[in-house]
Order: sequence, then structure tokens, then C-alpha cells
Amino acid sequence: MYHNNSIRILTGNSHPELAQAVAGRLNVPLVPCTVKKFSNGEINVKISESVRDEDVFILQSGCGDANDNLMELLILISACKTASARRITAVIPSFPYARMDKKDKSRAPITAKLVANMLVVAGCDHVITMDLHASQIQGFFDIPVDNLWSEPLMLTYIKQRIQGWQNAIVVSPDAGGAKRVTAIADKLNLEFALIHRKRDTKRHEDAERMELLVGDVKDKVAILVDDMIDTGHTLTMATKALQEKGAKAIHVLISHGLLSETTLGLVEQLPIVELVVTNTIPQSTQCSKIKTIDVSPTIAESIRRTHNGESISLLFNERQETAGALTVL
Repeated sequence: MYHNNSIRILTGNSHPELAQAVAGRLNVPLVPCTVKKFSNGEINVKISESVRDEDVFILQSGCGDANDNLMELLILISACKTASARRITAVIPSFPYARMDKKDKSRAPITAKLVANMLVVAGCDHVITMDLHASQIQGFFDIPVDNLWSEPLMLTYIKQRIQGWQNAIVVSPDAGGAKRVTAIADKLNLEFALIHRKRDTKRHEDAERMELLVGDVKDKVAILVDDMIDTGHTLTMATKALQEKGAKAIHVLISHGLLSETTLGLVEQLPIVELVVTNTIPQSTQCSKIKTIDVSPTIAESIRRTHNGESISLLFNERQETAGALTVL
């Protein structure tokens, strides 16, 4: 049924729905494999078909129990390596520990670098990920890393789904996201703003004193863009500042929705029209304000291009020029 060096897709327990969607778009069945735990918590992997001399793609997202999912990925990579796979690509839609990308205080670990080392040692030959928290994480690897963007999908969503976007302003909730926001604002020919959080150095190091909004949002549609949402504290402060400054409506677009039950309750109470996330992380919520964009077409096409030795950068040039098919789950 299969010839040597065909595409073989495996997945762990982190996001089987996305893996199935990607495999369906490539018209390739998932390789049957079992990933379960022993009674003491150790992870056991069984791959039920040969991957010898094949081009293997293992899709595993850094969500839910990130530590278990990371170990599943490492063990799957190692199993394929010892099973003589020709090339092993880790497809990690949401990269685990991406926020720990630098030493921002004494004795702080750079855990993103540790994860990169672990993937290489396990036998990974190539990494495909999406919307890295910090682009310098690509430099932590000694193997090729392709960082996909959800930006074209976000642009399409804004143009097709947000009323009055022509009179909108794109906002970053902190200074770190300024580059991301300015890129979107430039493509939409809109103004941008950012929220600068000043900290009170006389109090606890994490205490917030005030939020300074740089930009005019009065009577405009505010489109708040960030790469991830976890506790929702940053989003809460940002929407409060925008509301106080007279924003007409607030739409929030986030790449990775790390949403806990507490955060979901918070989202319902926020003065926003909607919270748009991608399905790089499973979204099973019934929250009325949350909309999910499907990224499986982008991931599937990047896998196909990687397998055929084609340029991945052209994928984004084409998508930006042709608006692309947008699927909202």
C-alpha cells in the first residue's frame, strides 16, 4: 500500500482531532499507534505499522498536560528513530515552554533551549511549529525549524468577519507584541496602538501600577492581537484600558488559546465582542464569545511542501495574496 519515503503521520494524545484533520487534507491515514501510561505514570508507546525508510511527521501540541505531551513526543521520535525512519519531523503547533526563552532574572532557566536540545537528542531531524512566542527560539536548534504564521488567517478573518474594520485600530496588549501588531496594521493599512504596563518598583516585582495606552482608540473598533492567552490577566487589563479610552467595540485575536475553566468564566464577563483563537490547542468550550479558526490547511500544506522539497515561504505569500479559505469551527 505504501512506497518507501511516503508521508507517514503519527500523533500522541495532545490533539488527535487536529492530526486527523491534517491527515484527511493530505489524504493519508494516520499510522496506528497506542500511547498510554503504566500504573506508575511512565509512558508506553506502540507503533503498529512499519515506518522504515519513510518520511515521518509526528504531530503533538504543547497543551493540556504539557510535560506528559512533551514526553510522548520525545518517546515517539525515539521509537521512529530506532525503527529506521528516513526523516523525522516534529510538528508542534504550540511549542511548549516557549515563554521561557531568555534569562530575565538571576538563576532563571532557559527552558525553551532545553526542549530544543531534548528534541534533537531524541532523534528529531526537522521541526514545524506555529507562531513562536519569540522568533529567536529557532536559533536554539541545530536542525531546520519552520515557524508557520497564523497571520494570513487572521487578516482574512478581520476582512470577512469584523464589521467596520476599515475604521479599526490594531492594538498590542504589551510592548513585546509590537512587531506582530505593526505587521498586521501595515497589511490592513490601519493605525496601531500598544499598551505599556508600568510597574511599581517600590512594591512587589509583579505588581502593576498603571496601563499607559499609546495611540487613539476613541470611537474606533479595537482589534487586540496577541500570541497566547493563559490566565487572562493581561487581556483583562488591556480590554479595561481600551474601554476607558472610548473604544467602540473590542475584538480579540489570539494564536494559542491556553484556556482554563477559570479563564473561560473571565472571558464571558469581558467587554469584548468575541475572542478568536486557532485550534493549535483543542477548544471544546461552549463559551459564546469564543470563535476558533482551523489551521489544519496551513499545517497540511507545510507538510506536503516539506515532503516534496518545496518552499514553505511561498505558501504564505500565496495565502496573503489570495485571501485563502477560512474555516471557523
